[in-house]
Amino acid sequence: MALNIAVDGPAGAGKSTIAKLVAKKKNIIYVDTGAMYRAIALYILRKGTDLNDSEAVSRDCKGANVTIGYDNGTQIVFLNGENVNAFLRTEEVGNTASKTSANPAVRAQIFNLQQQLAKENDCIMDGRDIGSVVLPGAKPKIYLTASSEVRAKRRFDELIEKGEKPDFDKIKEDIEKRDYQDMHREISPLVKAEDAVLVDSSDMTIDEVVEKICSLCE
Repeated sequence: MALNIAVDGPAGAGKSTIAKLVAKKKNIIYVDTGAMYRAIALYILRKGTDLNDSEAVSRDCKGANVTIGYDNGTQIVFLNGENVNAFLRTEEVGNTASKTSANPAVRAQIFNLQQQLAKENDCIMDGRDIGSVVLPGAKPKIYLTASSEVRAKRRFDELIEKGEKPDFDKIKEDIEKRDYQDMHREISPLVKAEDAVLVDSSDMTIDEVVEKICSLCE
């Protein structure tokens, strides 16, 4: 039976960073499910679909073929054959993904690929509903979080390093808005699975979080 590690939590909690490091340490595959949803969101944005029209989103998302590949251990997300890694981490795509990921047609499209990957490979997945919906049998399950203040500061510092001039209050507001959207959406809302271990990284280093998760696999 494959080793499946589920990492859920709110936006900006460091799920992707931590999951990649755990994957490397445990020598397993990292599956960035959030990036898959962002790829569909990118497609919807490029198409100019009205995000408030659920039928239009359901219809148009079917034109997005999202697949995953690896290059020297690095995950590459392909949208209709195009490597879109460079476009997936913008605020616009992230906010759009928070909305479109609640659409049943979008979720169905990603769901099958996620489960197939987990069945065939030892892997770690991060997202909003991995432990509660996608991989209910995963062991261990982690709910990784941090205060909105800490998450906003991390994002603020990232943008400063890129030479941008971000507005901290706006970043924090966006994070809290996305938290609300993710926790209150009708389909697969962000929740802590009953058997998930809560890991609050607000006052932890990255190495400490990685060690904590790895220790739960033993």
